[in-house]
Order: sequence, then C-alpha cells, then structure tokens
Amino acid sequence: GAELPWDPAKIVVGKLITVQPHPNADRLVLAEVEYGGPETEVVVTGAPSLLDMRDQDDLHLKVAFAMEGARLYDGHAEGQRVIKLKKTKIRGVPSRAMVCSEKELGLSDEQVDIIYLPDDAPVGMPLADYVGDAVLEFDIKGPFGHLESVFGVAREAAALFDVELKRDAIEVLKQRPAELTPTPDFLTLEIPDPDLCPRYTAFLIRGVRVGPSPFWMQQRLLRVGMRPINNIVDTTNYVMLELGQPLHAFDYHVLRAKPVLSDAEGPGEAQPAIIVRRAKPGEQMRTLDGELRTFDGEMLLITDGGGPVAVAGVMGGLDSEVTEATTDILLESANFNFLNIRRTSRLLGLTSEASQRFGRRVDPELTVKAAARAAHLMAELGGGTVAPVAGDMYPGQQPQRALELDPAYAARILGIEPPPAEMARILSSLEFQVSENKDGIFNVTVPSHRLDVTRPIDLVEEIGRIWGYDRFPTTLMQDELPPQRANPRLEGAERVRDILIGCGLDEIITYSMVDIEDEGSLWPQGAPSGPDDYLRVRNPLSAERAYLRQALLPSSLHTVRENLRFLDRVATFEIGAVYLPVEGQTLPDEPRRLVIVMTGPRETQSWLAGQDRIAVDFYDLKGVAETLLAGLGLEGTFEPGEHPALHPGRCAQLNVGGDVVGVMGELHPVVRESLDLPEQPVCALEFDLDKLLAAWGAPRMMVPLSIHPPVYEDLALVVDEDTPAERVRELITQTGRALVRSVALFDVYRGDQVGAGKKSLAYRLTYQADDRTLTDREVGKLRSKIVRRLERELGATLRSQ
Repeated sequence: GAELPWDPAKIVVGKLITVQPHPNADRLVLAEVEYGGPETEVVVTGAPSLLDMRDQDDLHLKVAFAMEGARLYDGHAEGQRVIKLKKTKIRGVPSRAMVCSEKELGLSDEQVDIIYLPDDAPVGMPLADYVGDAVLEFDIKGPFGHLESVFGVAREAAALFDVELKRDAIEVLKQRPAELTPTPDFLTLEIPDPDLCPRYTAFLIRGVRVGPSPFWMQQRLLRVGMRPINNIVDTTNYVMLELGQPLHAFDYHVLRAKPVLSDAEGPGEAQPAIIVRRAKPGEQMRTLDGELRTFDGEMLLITDGGGPVAVAGVMGGLDSEVTEATTDILLESANFNFLNIRRTSRLLGLTSEASQRFGRRVDPELTVKAAARAAHLMAELGGGTVAPVAGDMYPGQQPQRALELDPAYAARILGIEPPPAEMARILSSLEFQVSENKDGIFNVTVPSHRLDVTRPIDLVEEIGRIWGYDRFPTTLMQDELPPQRANPRLEGAERVRDILIGCGLDEIITYSMVDIEDEGSLWPQGAPSGPDDYLRVRNPLSAERAYLRQALLPSSLHTVRENLRFLDRVATFEIGAVYLPVEGQTLPDEPRRLVIVMTGPRETQSWLAGQDRIAVDFYDLKGVAETLLAGLGLEGTFEPGEHPALHPGRCAQLNVGGDVVGVMGELHPVVRESLDLPEQPVCALEFDLDKLLAAWGAPRMMVPLSIHPPVYEDLALVVDEDTPAERVRELITQTGRALVRSVALFDVYRGDQVGAGKKSLAYRLTYQADDRTLTDREVGKLRSKIVRRLERELGATLRSQ
C-alpha cells in the first residue's frame, strides 16, 4: 500500500450524498458524506469535480473519506509532508473531515482531484481493507520470458500445485478483429529486416478520449511500481504485465505517410506508414524520456514515412506520443530479435520494462492476442471503437517444434523413476502436447511460449522441476576428497576480513564499474586524469557504469553517505581490485586495495555514553590500522603523508618492510562537502593489499620467549614541535638494539613547562635480555646512550619537571 499507513478507524469508504454551495466562498462547496457512522458528515472542500456538482442531491458516489485524527499527506505542499487532520473552520463553516485525493493518500505525487471508488465499494469499510492487496515479488532467473507476466506465473503455479488454470482473463483474447492482413487499409506496413522483427501486429482504435485510467487499474499499476499516466498508456502497461507482451501506442494522426510518386498525378501520399528497419548510422531521435539518442547501423527502429518514431522494443519517440488531444490510436504489438534488443538497450544505456521482456524472448504468437486484449480495453475505457481489420505481418513464422522423449532416458538422467504416466501428466500440465507411440516413446509438441525448450534434455529438466527436487534421494559422494592446495592470496584476504570484522567494521562490496565524475570527486582542484586514462567498458550496463575504477575510496564514500541517511555511525571496509592501464599491455594491472571509512560517534548510543558522544578521529582509524598490523604479525611505521582527498596535517602514510603500503587520514573538508557528507570528521584509509600481504607471507624466524624478567622505564623528552614522535621511537629502537623490546608513546604535553615551540613526549621502554636478568647498571648505561643520541640528532633534552 502507500508508504503512510492508512488508519482503518479513520480512513474509510464514504458515500457522497449531496453537494451544496458554500455560503461564503465561490470556490468551495459543502459535501454531505455517509461513512458508516450514526450521522452523515458535512465536509468543506474545493475539489474541482465537486464544484461542478453544486445543488445536486442523491449522488451516491463512493469516495475515500478521512475523519478527524487521520494522518495524511498535505495535498498542497511540495513533497510528502505529513499532517494530522484537525477540526477547523473554513470561511466560517466547521469541517472536521476530508474527501481525499491520491496525493493526500500517498498514491500519487500530483494533486488533481478526489478519488472516486467503484459503485460496489462498501460504505464504512476501512480503505486499507478495500484497496489493500498482497504483492508477491518473483525473481526470475534465466531467459524465461514466458514467466514475465501474471498469466505466465499463474500457468506455472497451476502445474506446480496440480490445479486447473483459470483462463477467465484469457477469454477476452477471443475478441479479435474479423480479419488479419499484412495490408490493412489504414496502414502501409513494411519489414525490410525480418531477421530482427519476426512479427508486427497493428490495431487501430478510433474515437478515444484520453484521460485518467480507472482507480482499479491505477492501483494495480502502482502496486508493481509503475506510475499511472493515462487510460491509453496505462492499458499498454497493464496488458504487458497481465500477458507478457510489450505494447506501444502511437498517435495515429502524427504518423507520416511514405511518399509515393504517381505518373498521372505527380507526387502524392498514401495512408500512414510503419517501416521496421535498421537505423542509418548516426540517425537520431528524441525518446519519451526527453533524451536525444544517436543510433548505429545495427539498432532496430520503428519508422514512419518521415523518420524514426520509436526504438524497437525499448522506448517510443517523443513526437508520436499519446496526448490529451489524441483521438485515434495505432497500437503496436510486435516481436523482436532478443539479442538485438539487449545490445541496443545496453549501448544506449536505456532500460525499460519492454526491453527487459524482449531481452528474455517473447512468444511471437502472443502479439495478436495481447493487441486484441489491449484494443478492447482501450475502447472500453476511452469510449472508442476497434477497427474490424488489423495489420499483421509475420515473416518469421516457424513450425511448431516436435521432440521425442524416452521415459527410460529421463529416469536415467534424473536418477529417479516416476511412472511414465506421471511424466506425461507433468508435461501436459505445462501445456506440452504429449502422445505415446507403440514403443513407449513420447512424441511431444512444444507450446509456442516455451522458446527455451529445444532438446529432449530440456523436457527432462521440466519433469524433474515439477516432480520436485526435494523428492530426489540424497546421495553422498563415494570418492575421496582431492587434496586441498594452499591459497595464500585468498587466505591473506580472509585473515584481513576477520581482523577488521573483529574491530567492529562492516564489509561492503561496490561496483567495479564507475562514473568518472565520482572518481574525480576526491580531488578538490579537479581530477588529474580524464576519460582517456581509464579503461572503458565496451557495452556498459548504464552510463554510470561505463569505466573500470582506479580507486576504491570514491565508491566507499558514496556508500557511507547513503548509510548515514539511516545511521549516525558508520564504519566500513572493502577489499577489491582496481584497474590500472599500462602502456604496452593489452590488459591492465589489477592490484587489490583495502579501504576503510569511519565516521560518526566513537560509541554507540547508550545510557553510559550519554548525549555528548565523541566523534571518531584520525587516531581511531590509526588504532584500527595498528590492530590490523598486529593481527598479521607485522611491524609498521607511520609518518606524515599527503593525499589530495585528505586533510593537510591529518594525513599519514604507512611503511611496512621499507615499502609504502598506503595512506590514511581525515577527509578534506572541500571533498566532504562536495560528496554531501555531514559536517563531522570522516576518516579514510586506502592500502595496497598485495604489498601488505606480501610482507605477511614472507618467511619469519621464530624465537623462544625470554624466561628473564623485563625492566620497565618511563622516559620524557623535550623536542621541537615539528619533530615526529615516530622518529624519536625509531632512534630509541635502533640504539637499544636487542635489549629494548618495545617503545610505547603514552603522553604528549605542550605548555609553559617546556616552552614555546617545544613539546614533551613520554615513552614507556621495555628492556629484556634472552640470556640474563638485566641489572640497574646495564639499563642505566643503555638509557644514557639513548639520551645522548637523541640529543645529538634531534636536540632532545630530558624533561626535568
């Protein structure tokens, strides 16, 4: 239903009884509504249709009625602002209820008029119960176009549950014109490329009135995510969903005739023409979405006497669309080559409900049936008449496929033995025609809609599927499992995943095909590379997925932004390949990267954390990096780094084994704003995972733990403000050699006690020997040696207070 739940006690079916003028306003009326309560309710409204009913009694029109306290969308506000209906006075007349429009109920974005319900709607019934419906979603795998419709799913369900298929809806298909001809008197029809268009059917509906489609049709379309447009376009969509055949409606009088030359009369014109042909290279047309499209010579177009009017099987043209001024409709119901439709849709970056169905193959026998169904619906809803003759050109007609199936072969393939009679019943339930010869072999005629069934093995699959895979016996492997080979590349990535998940991060997976503009969002002064520096996908799924990425960070940041709409704290990581072109190589290098992004409060919301939670910063990210290194058994050093997307002074690079493996830091404010991220620190890290794991996989010498006690000592040093703490730690470690086992910074101080331009760094040193217990004298001599070197190389002094 609608996004805003309809309160069953407050929003019900009402019956409009009378409409009287408002005593103090010309553009308002007083509508008396019966709603199932003890008395009728008078509502002040300005609904356009009710203004025309002033001074009318005994109307008995069914409407959507909302009572005081109901929560609705504001019909006069932009967007979806929720209001609570309250008792008020409108130009001096009390009103505490409302007759509702689609926008107020959340069914449409446009405020047009109130909703009128069918005459059989029970007064007082909750609107949610009357309009409400169950929506089932099916994820169709594979090229099964026969399942892309309500009737197709019903046909499949009837076979699965062994029940009779109700053909009530299909009975309408018997309404067909008296005659089908490739040369109707209202149209010149040509198919120069029959390999791409096996069949084209055209119906003419005259004298229609274009307007809103009925409420029941709009509701069904909305339930499946389609926006109602008008009674003609909605009918084409409705029948497509019902039967699986895409349809398109042209304004008949906009279509141009094919110029002809008469020797007697000179130039002249015949009736409108439809020519289904390949495009001329560079030919252009503006489609219904307003975009100007350019075609290559392999794309199929629907043209009239003057040029393109539709991209075959994908989308219609803007100039021939149905409008409120349209009176005569040319209804197209055609069949197109599925491979060509897939290619065209992909190259144009244009996907539609029609192209998705044609891309999975559609039964060519369906064109006339669907067109007849839609034409009579249009005539019924638009008040027109269907021409008695329809155009139908079928150059690609194929004979029915016939296959032979040995039940013994099917039993051997399946490993089970359903009785032959049961096999025949299953195939018959799927609308295959089955007969048995004297040798017990099935002669099977394949129905036209099963374009995927071409071999006996396909029939075996159908038998097994309907019989039920759950009825197959479970059989264990009787052979030994092969020896497993080590895969350090995979094992290393899994180890990284385990560590980061243990740190509370969530793994994400983003597309490897990106938009260059997204990649360039990381450079405040503009991206240093252009489209020519990227690998372009020849047949992209969409314009936003046309190039192979060269970094993971842009996609991760976009994912974080979307998640921040629902969460206040996001911490994610991604492992994936990037694609770097190399001059002289056909294929790019594909190094793996690791990206981490963290933003939001350091702690989750709780009574202990309180309201003033501290935001994550650079050091939270550094802590995750250090945990990762420790989990991999690696030692690394951090030093100031630079990256155009990161904040100057809050950026570091990580070195492992003498190699720079990546950078980390806080996102640059300009980049954060350009990505529309919240005004809070966003910390990001991008490492070269292959370099990191190469160090992890290198051979390491194992040494026993020392049995002698360690000696702990704190050392506070005063150094210049610009001296990196990592440099101090490095010199202490080098000087202490094997006896200094660890150096940990635990305090940083700036203030009057150390002077301007200085800072105090306090380290905890751990001394330990493998072969003896260290004496105070040994530790003192080593400490003095460390201090002298720090004084000599860094100008450091021991802090006295």
